[in-house]
Amino acid sequence: MQINVAARLQHTQEYFFSKKLREIDALNKAGHQVINLGIGSPDLPPHPRVIETLSHYASLDNSHGYQNYKGIPALRTAIAEWYGRYYKVSLDPETEILPLMGSKEGIMHICMTYLQEGDEALIPNPGYPTYRSAVQLSGATPISYSLNAENDWLPNLAELEKRDLSKVKLMWINYPHMPTGAEANDDFFDQLIAFGLKYNILICHDNPYSFILTERPRSLLSRPFAKECVIELNSLSKSSNMAGWRIGMLSAHADRINEILRFKSNMDSGMFLPLQMAAATALELGPDWYSSLHEIYLLRRQKAEELLNVLHCTYSTKQVGLFLWAHIPDDYANAYELSDHILQQAKVFITPGGIFGSEGDKYIRISLCAKEPIFEQAINRIKDIQ
Repeated sequence: MQINVAARLQHTQEYFFSKKLREIDALNKAGHQVINLGIGSPDLPPHPRVIETLSHYASLDNSHGYQNYKGIPALRTAIAEWYGRYYKVSLDPETEILPLMGSKEGIMHICMTYLQEGDEALIPNPGYPTYRSAVQLSGATPISYSLNAENDWLPNLAELEKRDLSKVKLMWINYPHMPTGAEANDDFFDQLIAFGLKYNILICHDNPYSFILTERPRSLLSRPFAKECVIELNSLSKSSNMAGWRIGMLSAHADRINEILRFKSNMDSGMFLPLQMAAATALELGPDWYSSLHEIYLLRRQKAEELLNVLHCTYSTKQVGLFLWAHIPDDYANAYELSDHILQQAKVFITPGGIFGSEGDKYIRISLCAKEPIFEQAINRIKDIQ
């Protein structure tokens, strides 16, 4: 019996990390202890109060039923207050916030809500691979826009305006940027909003890294006229060490929330109540929580820089976020070659930048989600094979 997959999957392959983790698992089963510095999955726990809240509500008899598709009022209120406190953004918790089972879910919801065959969406190169996959699964066509070090990894909006944008319905944007660690300032955000308004393009801002090694968290929604064309995704995965809990949020004008809910409400039946209450607790944490994360990741970044120096890579010291992005030496044809060499010889996995697009072919990305002794061990292993 042979069943063909749907046409929508013809250009969509299994996620790179899904395949790579199987390869790493095989090496581990063969007796190797691979050090994985590739995936941005925080190795630290959430705040103890968050876990206590989860435990408390999970022990109650009435916590286990279906939940509201829009999330409980306590979580939406906590999100609104968090946005107001840290981003200086005013959101109506009743109409402008939609809790998500992780922001990755939101990427698909947005694409399926607004895109169809014949439409186009702008996606960054390099950028998060899920943007391209979600656009393709919707039936629309992804159109890459190049980012490079010469322009501080920001899109050249003047160049984009020279294109035919008549079929473009939305643009994926992500600052602090993954994988390059670039930041965007308020002036660029204002230009981006003006671009979206001029060409009737939804600007979809994916914003999960704004609390990691940054001077201050920024939201695109904080800028004038943003709600007229901006949808912003956010997440507790990085800022609260809750990646496996799958808790995110979508913020936008009430009309956008209602439109996206038309799709989302057909895909799930609401988030587990104890998770929502725990998320509300996480969002209530004060500046001390984020300061402690900053100190931890700052020390780890110093170790990651030491590792990159051993590899003779070059990098910017102005990067923010959960990763370190570096240009590889000319000895290697591309980053895949360097990544495979280190994995096979030193049993250390570092992500090749090419998985994020052709503009990343000469770059590697190191995750800061490992303790300092692990970085020391990785450094020593790499020194041993040189």
